[in-house]
Amino acid sequence: MDHGRQKPGSLRQIVAANVRDRRLRLGLSQEQLADISGFHRTYIGSVERCERNITLSTLEALAVVLETTPADLLQDAAHG
Repeated sequence: MDHGRQKPGSLRQIVAANVRDRRLRLGLSQEQLADISGFHRTYIGSVERCERNITLSTLEALAVVLETTPADLLQDAAHG
């Protein structure tokens, strides 16, 4: 099983797209999101590039800063 490759529509890809979309809607740069959330700028970038398998705690923290819910960050906007 190849854990490095993601199938289209994987949860990691969905979260990555949703974090980026919410960040842009709020008019935040990756650096600003990092400062507010307490994560490093490169970490935020790697989440958005689908390179990180984030924890539930990270998902929750990002949701708070992005003014949404963890469930919304897991929702596939392309399919519903």
